[in-house]
Amino acid sequence: MTNRTVKLPDGTRIPAIGQGTWHMGDDPDRRASEIEALRTGVACGMTLIDTAEMYGEGAAERLVGEAIAPLDRDELFLVSKVYPHNAGRAHIFDSCHASLDRLGTGALDLYLLHWRGDVPLAETVACMEELKARGRIRSWGVSNLDTADMEELFEVTGDTSCLTDQVLYHLGSRGVEYDLLPWLQQ
Repeated sequence: MTNRTVKLPDGTRIPAIGQGTWHMGDDPDRRASEIEALRTGVACGMTLIDTAEMYGEGAAERLVGEAIAPLDRDELFLVSKVYPHNAGRAHIFDSCHASLDRLGTGALDLYLLHWRGDVPLAETVACMEELKARGRIRSWGVSNLDTADMEELFEVTGDTSCLTDQVLYHLGSRGVEYDLLPWLQQ
């Protein structure tokens, strides 16, 4: 497998292909095979691992933590996501800490707001920047935000501190091509 990367707005290079963990960690009978699948993926060059506190209510993060424990952390790019209802000052720091504990790491490479919720984007942005300042995350972004949400977020940040909008996109779901991708490219 090639080691193709994508360059984020801040210059960070991430693997172009990674491993998702949605529905992993749910079935104890599959635990060993899921751990082996993650390790095999890393061995094949898929060193970006994407998870979320939502996946199995932390079970996927625990599984990833077990899978990566014997690996070189510096070779991995770990992404996790915070629930929207945890994305404000009242909960985000505890949520991030719990994710880090489950993953067995001191910092996330990328922390995402999983989708838009009721917490004001300005509050989430301030908290993400504070997590960066504390060294708990290296960068942050969002997931599943549409064009209107991204326009509002850009008004809040005014810059490229939000490094990514992770969206559903595949041959059967190409809606982002009509408005979101053109807006992001602009």
